[in-house]
Amino acid sequence: MLFGFLIALGISKIKRGKGFFISLFLLPILLPPIVIGSIWRLMYGFDFGIFNYLLSFFGVFPLDWLGSSSLAFTSIVIVDIWHWTPFVTLTLLAGLSALPQDPYESAKIDGANNFQIFIYITIPMMVPVLIVVIFIRLMDSLKIVDEVWMLTGGGPGYATRFTGIHIWKEVFEKRFYGFGSAMSILYLYITIVICWLLYSVM
Repeated sequence: MLFGFLIALGISKIKRGKGFFISLFLLPILLPPIVIGSIWRLMYGFDFGIFNYLLSFFGVFPLDWLGSSSLAFTSIVIVDIWHWTPFVTLTLLAGLSALPQDPYESAKIDGANNFQIFIYITIPMMVPVLIVVIFIRLMDSLKIVDEVWMLTGGGPGYATRFTGIHIWKEVFEKRFYGFGSAMSILYLYITIVICWLLYSVM
């Protein structure tokens, strides 16, 4: 959310070439999660991955990005941020483009600086859009399976055993169909409650 908001603010200030940056940010969203997981798995590779190759220039020993319980979760977070920040950026950019200009003009006449305008005008008017984007990202995060399955398969150990992965393993590996179905329904209720609480707070 933070990266997406900052990038959207930056793009909204661009006068020329805005379409190029928007097209560039669309690329990660267009790729299927399975493809993204496969590409990043190669990039995270211990022996031939590009990250360890770049680290070698600084004399850093190769890191086991996906095989270390301390790094696996962080690696997945990085992939998720790369994949979904463009969605947040484009959605918030659409919200910023639709904001009325009268409050900004009045604030400038009254002597408000850019920071005050951002805090007291932009953010309050963007709250409805922010709530929608937070809900969508929250639900996407709770149901994440594809990328994690391709990157770590839920391992090492339980380091990346998200609920969606755990339900999949219970149903398709252990064949506990009833238990897995019950977990899915309970997880749906938990998601609804979390969204309701978040909406109430915001």
